[in-house]
Amino acid sequence: WDVVGDLRQAGKTVLLTTHYMEEAEQLCDRVAVMDHGRIIALDTPEALIHQHFRETAIEFVALGEPPRERLATLPGVTQTIFENGRPTLYSSDVPRTMAGLFDLSTSGALAFQDMTVRQATLEDVFLKLTGRRIRG
Repeated sequence: WDVVGDLRQAGKTVLLTTHYMEEAEQLCDRVAVMDHGRIIALDTPEALIHQHFRETAIEFVALGEPPRERLATLPGVTQTIFENGRPTLYSSDVPRTMAGLFDLSTSGALAFQDMTVRQATLEDVFLKLTGRRIRG
């Protein structure tokens, strides 16, 4: 990362191919998201994230089968993704979504652990555009 950063600081052009979205988000001025050999999005990392997500991501590990339909209809939830027992809810109103999650938990409809609230990333953009995570 240091070498690429130094070249970038010197005004050099670097063409970087990577499966690591965190790396692309940190090192690249422009990113082309490719799926099955075709460019499906091209812009700065910040612009790609902003174009596809104004929401905040709430991730957690569901203990047991999560109530998918109920999660999708929680206040503020604009999109839900379920992968390997780890739901990700994209919320435009985190306090209301969190209150809904805790209501589900208190009622016994949902058990969870390891909750993380974070801003959307380039990995989220890739997942939204392609429907799958990159497995490096």
